[in-house]
Amino acid sequence: MFKKVLQSISKSLQRQTTPAPAKPAEADKPKAAAEAKPAAKVEKATAAPVESTLKKIAAPPAPAPEPAMTPEQLCGIEPKMNKDQIRDRLKLLYRRYNRAASSLDAKTRNEADKMLTAIVKVREKTFGEI
Repeated sequence: MFKKVLQSISKSLQRQTTPAPAKPAEADKPKAAAEAKPAAKVEKATAAPVESTLKKIAAPPAPAPEPAMTPEQLCGIEPKMNKDQIRDRLKLLYRRYNRAASSLDAKTRNEADKMLTAIVKVREKTFGEI
């Protein structure tokens, strides 16, 4: 949708920048034909920068790098939580992300792997080696 809007804007800008050809008189036809060729070249030259600018604008932005979070932050564990609350939270997260680890979507699988690793680290830190 956004791409179509940009294309229509570029077309309207191209129409505004190119002068409308005037109808020459009968005696001026050879002279007008000679002048029309350079105008076509100018039109092609100005169309390329407009298109390249639109491609840059229409390109999706690069994703911002995610800030590094600790395993506790990823799991939503707070310092004031007791061991039973931590255990319940980890149990819930494990069920959720263990199911997602077998997803067909690669993005979902990668997120699930990251979360399962964080769950294991928090569990080992809180309850000792497994």
